[in-house]
Amino acid sequence: MESDADHEELKAALRKAVRGEVRFGAGARALMTMDASNYRRVPAGVVAPRDAGDVAAALAVCRERGVPVVARGGGTSIAGQATGTGVVLDFTRHMNAITAIDPQARTAVVQPGVVLDALRAAAGAYGLTFGPDPSTHGRCTLGGMIGNNACGAHSVAWGTTADNVHELDVLTYGGERARLARGYEGLPPRLAQGLRGLVEGELALLRTGFPDLPRRISGYALDALLPERRIDVARAFTGGEGTLGVLTEATVRLVEAPRARVLAVLGYADESAAADAAHLLLPLGPLTVEGMAADLVGPAAAAGLPEGAAWLFAETGGATAAEARARAGEIVRAAAPATTGAVVVTDAAGQRALWRIRDDAAGTATRLPDGTEAWPGWEDCAVPPARLGAYLREFRALLRRYGLHGAPYGHFGDGCIHVRIDFDLLSTDGVRRFRDFSCEAAELVVAHGGSLSGEHGDGQARAELLPKMYGTEVVRLFERFKDVWDPDGGLNPGILARPRRLDENLRFEVLPSRPVPVAFAYPGDGGDFAGAVRRCVGVAKCREVGVAGEAGAAPGGPGVMCPSYRVTGEEQHSTRGRARLLHEMLAGEIVTDGWRSEEVREALDLCLACKGCRSDCPAGVDMATYKAEFLHHHYAGRVRPAAHYAMGWLPVWLRGVAAVRGQGVVNRLAGVGPLAGAAKRAGGLARERDLPRLAEEPFLGWWRGRGRARAGWTAAVGGRPVGNRTGSGERVGGWEEGRAGGADLVLWPDTFTNFLSPEAGRAAVAVLEHAGLRITVPPKAPCCGLTWVSTGQLHRARLQMRRTLDLMAPALAAGLPVAVLEPSCAASLRTDLPELLPEDPRARQLAVSVHTFAQALEELAPHWQPPRLDRPVAGQTHCHQHAVLGDAAERRLRERAGLVGTLSGGCCGLAGNFGFEAGHYEVSVACAEEQLLPALRQAPGGAVVLADGFSCRTQIAQVAQLAGRDGADGARARHLAEVLAEALGPRSPVQLAEK
Repeated sequence: MESDADHEELKAALRKAVRGEVRFGAGARALMTMDASNYRRVPAGVVAPRDAGDVAAALAVCRERGVPVVARGGGTSIAGQATGTGVVLDFTRHMNAITAIDPQARTAVVQPGVVLDALRAAAGAYGLTFGPDPSTHGRCTLGGMIGNNACGAHSVAWGTTADNVHELDVLTYGGERARLARGYEGLPPRLAQGLRGLVEGELALLRTGFPDLPRRISGYALDALLPERRIDVARAFTGGEGTLGVLTEATVRLVEAPRARVLAVLGYADESAAADAAHLLLPLGPLTVEGMAADLVGPAAAAGLPEGAAWLFAETGGATAAEARARAGEIVRAAAPATTGAVVVTDAAGQRALWRIRDDAAGTATRLPDGTEAWPGWEDCAVPPARLGAYLREFRALLRRYGLHGAPYGHFGDGCIHVRIDFDLLSTDGVRRFRDFSCEAAELVVAHGGSLSGEHGDGQARAELLPKMYGTEVVRLFERFKDVWDPDGGLNPGILARPRRLDENLRFEVLPSRPVPVAFAYPGDGGDFAGAVRRCVGVAKCREVGVAGEAGAAPGGPGVMCPSYRVTGEEQHSTRGRARLLHEMLAGEIVTDGWRSEEVREALDLCLACKGCRSDCPAGVDMATYKAEFLHHHYAGRVRPAAHYAMGWLPVWLRGVAAVRGQGVVNRLAGVGPLAGAAKRAGGLARERDLPRLAEEPFLGWWRGRGRARAGWTAAVGGRPVGNRTGSGERVGGWEEGRAGGADLVLWPDTFTNFLSPEAGRAAVAVLEHAGLRITVPPKAPCCGLTWVSTGQLHRARLQMRRTLDLMAPALAAGLPVAVLEPSCAASLRTDLPELLPEDPRARQLAVSVHTFAQALEELAPHWQPPRLDRPVAGQTHCHQHAVLGDAAERRLRERAGLVGTLSGGCCGLAGNFGFEAGHYEVSVACAEEQLLPALRQAPGGAVVLADGFSCRTQIAQVAQLAGRDGADGARARHLAEVLAEALGPRSPVQLAEK
């Protein structure tokens, strides 16, 4: 199956036989080349089956042509078992239904593509849950969990997935249907006879060749077929990594969820002390015993933890909060002699915040504290819990001997350790050292009586090493077991049985050996765009859709990323999918036209550049920057889409209109339907959108009108002017000296505030002056370059940024903080500016001087008391604020003003130019429906609608009817500064000035 003709014939046959999607294009194949491992294999095509009949039909077509098949769920496998060279079956698209829940029997019937959190939410209605809960619970599927025998933090209480499987419906590569449970009933005769013969002929080996470990995930669980274990075929199948049969439906067991949970966090002097203590907590019946050390947590997160250099998270449950607290207290008292401190966290938000540290570890561990890349490969071995401390001490010594570094963490109560290591997988010598280390590490694990895999399966990463753990006789038995199920070898070949070498198919070997020329600096990746793309290791947090889960869910809702994926459900619209396409663009094997690639352009077209991934992705992928970089190269020397000229050059058009005082004319013309329609067509704008009205008087015009003495562009600090000329009222480097004492801060008149929303600027002046702050404003509108960045016009963005730095030179020399009202502009100044002009020290200086409105008040007027409003709030936290700036100061300011409630997360869907561009309207509104509009509908009467971003306010105004609020008042969003200024009353500075 290598030729294009063969691929075309296979594609045609599959499309004829299967009702679901059949995709053989370069983009679809590129999306499936990798999972969350170090490995890469290029499939022939992808099939998204609609039901078991589709699975059978696809298998028949592939079997007839000798094409291998790989079943795939969320694609979060860490050992390479979710990649393949034949046809990938993607179960997440259609076969994702929960068929039934039986609360009396405590079982659920699910299709393989069901996401774990969806099952947990559905079972939660009956007070039940599915016990195993990997840290990827928001995106891993039940099919994948069964394939890998996934475990998670609660396995000390509820066991592994294999312990919670009741019955499985599967199809073999040969087309046989089987229902797996206990005993051989439900199996086709050939399969039943083969398994019975294998077991009866090898009873002694089955009884002696398998170590008794809580986390023995390596190899096939053949000992589950022993008569004394009731011939549990379903359990023996679980953990087969897709090599035995294709799961089409599963009946799983549910457990009672504790009504209350409490988290005891125990501090220890070091990692070894925590590891030595973990197993001693098990007799006290905790739900979890998780461990991590300071080299993983980092100083910011450690601030909320008790004193120590390593910690155990021990969760307890109970029928009441008091019962759970009592159990946590018992654990704290029992552990006290060995601990350096302890805290008991009872509130759900505090628990979620701490669990997020653990959940995100699979991503955060990919970068060591010094920024070095770290990789899986020796990811999840397990030893007897009582031997964990000794094992970790020897493991650390082994790392030192090889000059390697990693941050172990994981399920200490089960003796299972996760670690990402700074292997050099880009050079021949580095790959050789990776192999040598893996072989020695395997011997170390076996010496401690452990399992090479304690959670994620062997895949390609460890299956080659199974003889070290089991011996050759048991490994040959694994091969015979595989052959009974799959005599043609068509299911996931090269995985588990007769495996490929652990140093083959590494995903890095196809990337360019030297950095490609790029516009951004990529400071965290050594200036290497390939290194930036490598940040995506495939943990797929971007695929979470905010299903309500249990302990471990991210605080504050499902976050921001990835808005377009949440709408479409298409992998190409996830952050991971886009990163995969960029990886393949650099590789040049599937995506062959480099920066001109239409597959990459299409995937990035629905990227809102919300920057949510910059903060929500545990690995720090920044797709907004990658999109700008791509568009910069994609359209180099070519005519761009009309919207790039209309929206990208928006600051120029608005300045031009204001210069000739044409705002009124433009607004009147925009109100004439045919003219507005023609303008939108010419500008590549969405016909469904209303054109924003231009302010009759820009903010800067209003500011100048307040009087020269108060409106001066101040360059003096403490009465000492800065610049080429001095003297009261004189120009100083383009600035005017204001009051004798100089200014406290610069108020940045961004394009949106200046020309479209000056009321926000006037309100900010009122509040800041009421707080006793002296303000200065530039003599002309500066620009952060955001509109050119978001459309990939990076040469123009740099030019505009340099002009802005020249304009701001006196303020920078004076060391003045800069208050920016528009979150997107503030975020661009913080990130895009220094990353596009890394050679200009002024760029970094301006970036660090940027404050949001609330941050400026909190830092410069800490004792100011805002007016009390005592009203509920609804609205939107700007996605760029969430991702780059943080909103802690805004939340504190709202609390002090008596504005009660939280703002929605997510993205409003307008996102600057995105929602205005033709073809984006439906996705834009659907993004608003994900969090923003429901929050507005659910807001109490009289709630203040807040949105600091101009895009957010515009989106709310234009889709107010969809929110189900009355558009005149109930859905009119305002900047926080406007709400506070209004509350200052009729004697507020801004109202006096307007009079």
